Amino acid sequence: MTIPVITIDGPTASGKGTVAARVAQTLGFALLDSGALYRLTALSALEAGTDLGDEPALAKLASGLQVVFDGERILLAGREVSDAIRAETVGVAASKIATLLAVRAALVDFQHSFRQAPGLVADGRDMGTVIFPDAQLKVFLTASVEARAERRYKQLIGKGFPANMAALLQDLRERDARDTERALAPLKPAEGAHLLETSVLSVDQAVAQVLAWYRAVGH
Repeated sequence: MTIPVITIDGPTASGKGTVAARVAQTLGFALLDSGALYRLTALSALEAGTDLGDEPALAKLASGLQVVFDGERILLAGREVSDAIRAETVGVAASKIATLLAVRAALVDFQHSFRQAPGLVADGRDMGTVIFPDAQLKVFLTASVEARAERRYKQLIGKGFPANMAALLQDLRERDARDTERALAPLKPAEGAHLLETSVLSVDQAVAQVLAWYRAVGH
């Protein structure tokens, strides 16, 4: 029997990570934060002084990641980096290296390995379109750029990082353009995906909607 997968794709700071974690927790499913894999590769590159244009070196870093997702904690080679990978410098670097074919290829099999019984909730930008095209439920979650900038601002301030709203808005617009216009696995709703606009929804409301859609497909 095919292990069920729920994919939740969407742009930066749309809330998909929070929703995915809650849905996975409710269903007792494994969780894949695919964006974290690119951030972990970026963090490794920045710490190693690797040039962000050196595709072979970055692919080697990606293929050698030693990652453990432990609830909301993320461990890289045994070191907790949950907050470190959320720094804006890491996010910007991750968005750039995610456009590289060799890096994406290096992470494909790794992402597939998260598909374990009783099921998986995978969040990212190409989970429903590229990585798990046979997913039982595909969700495309979005929100206005203003709402997303406000969420990111609160997230950064809450973690003790400096933040500037105008800079965040500009960065999100640039990332949206980079993610949607790239030739490889561009950000877009998967065929048959349910669209969920969360600008004015609470996390509880968004989670409830995803669970309702999942039950409606026969689970």
